[in-house]
Amino acid sequence: MNKAALLLEEWRGTIAETEFWGHLVGVDSQGAIRYQAGDPYYVTYLRSAAKPFQALPFFRRQLHKRYGLTMEEQAVLTASHRGQPFHVEALESLLRKLNLNEDQLVCGATYPLHAPSHYQLCHECREERRLYHNCSGKHLGLLAVCLAEGYALEGYEQVDHPLQREVLAAVSEMAGLPQEHIQLGIDGCGLPVFAMPLYNTAQAFLKLARPELIGDPATSEAVRDLTAAMNGRPEWVSGTRLICPALLMDSNIVAKGGAKGIYCFALKREGLAFAFKVLDGSEEKWPYLVASILLQIGYPDENTIGRLLELCPEEIRNSRGEIVGRHQAGFRLN
Repeated sequence: MNKAALLLEEWRGTIAETEFWGHLVGVDSQGAIRYQAGDPYYVTYLRSAAKPFQALPFFRRQLHKRYGLTMEEQAVLTASHRGQPFHVEALESLLRKLNLNEDQLVCGATYPLHAPSHYQLCHECREERRLYHNCSGKHLGLLAVCLAEGYALEGYEQVDHPLQREVLAAVSEMAGLPQEHIQLGIDGCGLPVFAMPLYNTAQAFLKLARPELIGDPATSEAVRDLTAAMNGRPEWVSGTRLICPALLMDSNIVAKGGAKGIYCFALKREGLAFAFKVLDGSEEKWPYLVASILLQIGYPDENTIGRLLELCPEEIRNSRGEIVGRHQAGFRLN
């Protein structure tokens, strides 16, 4: 394994106060590594970056059409939602349409990740709900597949359940990596989570952007439908003022991140996909890192880059609004 690369520095005055290290890879539609920093084959868990692939069994069966799902309801199936009111509205509608009970979800009951929604519910003395869990949309989609196939609903989170075997096969197909080379763990929501090299993760995201690269027609059509929902309703994929909608508002980009520093995105026109891992697991610098990548490769959409830099500006300000430092990318893409 190559050594980690310096991805980002925070400068305060004349001193680099904080450093963020990690690994980054960019691949093209021929599978060639076009860009890298650190180890392009660094193995890490996809965490929630896997959600578009975990939604494939649902979309491959065209269940979104069978149940007449709105674009919002389709997008939240791929989401790490923040439990904002518009997310909860879509999730409750899904419960009714799919004829499921909230207690059937194995993800734990929580309060929303969206702080104002969290505080409001606490102020109202409302209880935690499984539906508020940021993975609940994914779980609803998986349970719907079980209903469609007559699979047991109980135990759908187990790695040997036929549903999870299908999900693993889909991840393997998209990543171009044999199933036996994909390492498994348990995610925060109780489902299997997949670890693989960043190179293969980027390949999987490239197929989200370029479904014509997928050999199976049903999977290719499913990818077109689910990414159309992600681009069509970007705030339902995470929440307001976050990196995923900032990227997904650009119809040329498919993007999704996961816990502990993993972020992935692909460019449709350019036929490029990137995956990177911030080793300390932090997420707040993602927008600046992605903006740096896009600037270095000459990405033409200034609005997309501008949205990212609004979330994590180059300048660092104190509580008085004074500029006291700056962010600086630590890598240079050849």
